[in-house]
Amino acid sequence: MHDNAASAPAIPRSLFAISLLYGGMCVLAGVLGVKLASLGHWPLLGDLAVESGIFAFLLLVVMASAVAELFGQDTANRLVRFGFVPLIVSMILLTTVINVVPPAPFWGDQDAFARLLGQGARMQFAGLISYGTSQTLNVYLFSRIAGGRGRMLMLRAWLASMLSQVVDTVLFITISFYGQDLPLLSIMEGQIISKLVLSTIMVPPLIWVFVQLGRWLDRAS
Repeated sequence: MHDNAASAPAIPRSLFAISLLYGGMCVLAGVLGVKLASLGHWPLLGDLAVESGIFAFLLLVVMASAVAELFGQDTANRLVRFGFVPLIVSMILLTTVINVVPPAPFWGDQDAFARLLGQGARMQFAGLISYGTSQTLNVYLFSRIAGGRGRMLMLRAWLASMLSQVVDTVLFITISFYGQDLPLLSIMEGQIISKLVLSTIMVPPLIWVFVQLGRWLDRAS
């Protein structure tokens, strides 16, 4: 009689921890995105604003890159693909709670709840496409720039995140709003500049922290 638990391959502690956090951030990015945040006034750039989901999304970028550094490109790509599961489940649950489950008679915030958290099918589709494409591109670039693993960690993460954020913004805004009477190029420009600023500030130090934390967790296991 074989002990299946003993023969099952162990999941590295760092991969397990990062995967849990990754799934949570996939869901939280969409929720945070309902708020437009001010980044203040910047010399030469002017006033910058960005949807708050970018803070969670940049953590997704960092975590996927950290997994690529610690376990390779294929494992990071699998993490990105599994990220579709919490994204799709959260979309289904939000749509069901907003449109199917009736509010309690004494609760008067249904309209505000639906307005803030309800997304049309077109924007949901745009989110899925932009997430999958930009994250896959980020992992690919991070794994290829400057020879890949073990070299210029923070520079690779920074360059990959900036390029993938440009692609993410172009895809999401185009799919969501093409054909409407909106200044798409102006919207893209403002969002791209803001995201590049945040990528420059957040990604290099965070990728170092996540890689070091991952190595520490695996040594401690």
